[in-house]
Amino acid sequence: MLKPKKLYKGDTLAVLSPSWGGPSLFPHIYQQGVSNLRALGFNVVEFPTATADATALYHDPKLRAKDINDAFADASIDGIITTIGGEDSVRILPYIDTELVRNNPKFFMGYSDATTLTTYFNQLGLVSFNGPAVMAGFSQLNAFSESYRNYLTGFLFDAPEAYEMPVFGEYHTGYPSWSDVTNTGRVKEPEINHGPRFIQGSGVCSGQLFGGCVEVLEMMKGTRFWPNADFWNDKVLFLETSEDKPAVGQVRYWLRNYGMLGVFERISGVLVGRPSGYSEAEKAALEETLTTVISREFGQSNLPVVSRLDFGHTDPQLVMPLGIECQIDCNRRQLRLMESAFSDE
Repeated sequence: MLKPKKLYKGDTLAVLSPSWGGPSLFPHIYQQGVSNLRALGFNVVEFPTATADATALYHDPKLRAKDINDAFADASIDGIITTIGGEDSVRILPYIDTELVRNNPKFFMGYSDATTLTTYFNQLGLVSFNGPAVMAGFSQLNAFSESYRNYLTGFLFDAPEAYEMPVFGEYHTGYPSWSDVTNTGRVKEPEINHGPRFIQGSGVCSGQLFGGCVEVLEMMKGTRFWPNADFWNDKVLFLETSEDKPAVGQVRYWLRNYGMLGVFERISGVLVGRPSGYSEAEKAALEETLTTVISREFGQSNLPVVSRLDFGHTDPQLVMPLGIECQIDCNRRQLRLMESAFSDE
């Protein structure tokens, strides 16, 4: 895998909008996120799409792709972070300059609809990052616990070689209305985090991380941007549901499709992010669906499956580096990243 160079304070990050033009509608939320990135020590360059009109962005996927291409081509840019998710970034993939991206590996992070880009870049051979966006994650950074802030800065700047994925004591689901400027940087009341659930599997296994938002991945299936069969060998697939809260029955259909594609026969494990907006009963039903489809319908009862992890559409978020070796230890109930996500160069 092509790893991005290690990040340092003073490095320059490009901020851009490959999906929804949220900053044009909620500039106060966006500017708080930019301010927090600068407070971490980054130099932030706002690309044209970062604050472009949301309607104009929707109608111009080529413009959004151009910002991506330009950011990878610009030698002064050390990394790229998306402003927010959305629902149609899949439309920009045909306009991505694949050779340009492959020849200029850089830190690229986003989540939700940015799954189209993180997974595509990973298929091109790059390590990419599923993690906080400017408006959803960095804007609220000061509302999160000190332990999370230490984790995030440590991940970004220390490039640890190997470490156990942390479990944070509390989590937040959603944000107070962004229409109210006084809610800038705020999160909803915390809930107790009881930690991940190892719902099936035993022993120790490992594989390269790959995945993202399950609804977004559905938009890629059947296209030339979907992985070929051999790509799935020994991967650790991670999935999370969006704030749209898809019904458990719908998730069952999507999982069944992975089974029919032969994915569960090839991968090493499945990690599932904490679902946003689900009741405890719905969370339990989702976990039952995971075992029903993977174990009973497709006979993979030994495949490790871990749920309620700290990534996806609840906060704070773990950074999930696609292409990096992840170890699942079902006996000790631990997850470890086994290598640095960054190069030493």
